[in-house]
Amino acid sequence: MAIRRAKQKAQVIEKLSQVAPPGETFIACVHTETGPSPWLNALFDEVPLLGLVVAFTRKFYFLTLTNTSVVVNTASRWTNRPGEVVAVYPRSAFPVSKIKRARVWSSIYLQFPGEKFPRRLNIHRYWRNEFDQLLTAVPNAPIPGQASGSGSFVQQ
Repeated sequence: MAIRRAKQKAQVIEKLSQVAPPGETFIACVHTETGPSPWLNALFDEVPLLGLVVAFTRKFYFLTLTNTSVVVNTASRWTNRPGEVVAVYPRSAFPVSKIKRARVWSSIYLQFPGEKFPRRLNIHRYWRNEFDQLLTAVPNAPIPGQASGSGSFVQQ
């Protein structure tokens, strides 16, 4: 089971290198999890079995930024090893919305292919540097360390 960020990234790159086109450069890799805010885990654990149910409904993913695209692949719940690729998006058309960069748990909403609504992905502070690199691929994303302009808007 990979615990260190560097080992997890190495495993993801090794897995994606097997299917990536020649010359693909891996820039950043971010571990995410679905579901409600992880801050609510303490509350869920107070209700018998609810914490366990929520834990088993969460899904884990790696978002990998390359020189041409953003690749989404699953992560094992038990070992955190990378799994199958579930989506590949061109860098210029990465369908994320509601980007919230917070102190500990950041979140984004990603529109998966074939799904009606975007799915919330939570990103822990441990992955902050990689998350900031990933945000460079998102058109009109807030750039960390810079105030957003007053003329910004959200496209519907």
